[in-house]
Amino acid sequence: MQYNKPPLSIAAQISNLKKRGLIIDNIEFAENTLKFISYYRLRAYTYPFQNNSNSEHNFIYKISFEEIIKLYEFDRDLRLITFNAIERIEIALRTLIIYNYAISYGSHWFENKALYRNLHFYKNDMALLYKEIERSDEVFIKHYKLTYSNPLQPPAWMSLEVATLTTLSKIFQNLARSNEKKRIAKSLGLDFIILENWMHVLSVVRNICAHHSRLYNRTLSQSLILPSNTFNNNWISNINIDNSKIYAVICAMIYLLDKILPSNDFRKMFSDLFVKYDIIDPKLLNFPNNWQSELFWKIN
Repeated sequence: MQYNKPPLSIAAQISNLKKRGLIIDNIEFAENTLKFISYYRLRAYTYPFQNNSNSEHNFIYKISFEEIIKLYEFDRDLRLITFNAIERIEIALRTLIIYNYAISYGSHWFENKALYRNLHFYKNDMALLYKEIERSDEVFIKHYKLTYSNPLQPPAWMSLEVATLTTLSKIFQNLARSNEKKRIAKSLGLDFIILENWMHVLSVVRNICAHHSRLYNRTLSQSLILPSNTFNNNWISNINIDNSKIYAVICAMIYLLDKILPSNDFRKMFSDLFVKYDIIDPKLLNFPNNWQSELFWKIN
């Protein structure tokens, strides 16, 4: 089928939205907004309020353009808070992995094939890592390359510092069961299989945030595994949730931050979002009923 839809002027975009039933009282505001936020990007936020079973996409719920922009702004703030939380977690996980394995196996442990479960994955992951090292402009990488010729790659505490969370997650997942892997996970009150999954899911969410994609009302491509035992650490009591939605990931992030940074205020930051944007129904992020009454969500 040939795509033949023509581009629409901003005036035509507004006309289309109004014809479909979106309330637009302030035309000037809509025009200025659509100059800088694309019509198609906003489609992700209008979608739940439209009849998407036909080509007209008429609005079946009464909602205004201003309310759609509030959803968009909520999602932007949600991404910023989430990205900030993942950054803290990523740095901590990176440090734990590098340190524990380096103490046991030396500076270049990450290139030791004997530590991995699958050699095919090992080769692919090392190829990704070497590309990331090559394109890094970090001073410590440049210094190593100019100063040393053997080993070819910098030590773990340099090389893995420039790895993406996706690459680090793949490397950790492929590491064989070991005392080091168990120790890293146990320090966070988790089984290492759970930690493998959480790292992977966090890498997916991090990339969504980094590319300014929609996080609100999104079903993730990878579900979060909910732990059955967190070794007496505070965890949600209501586990009857959709673990492919962002609520599960937010809980995992806060759980990890409680271990990494006990004085964190991320609970309050997420809770305050729903105060700032009272148009948002927490259920659209899979927050369960009475979530704020859970001990896990208690703000000290």
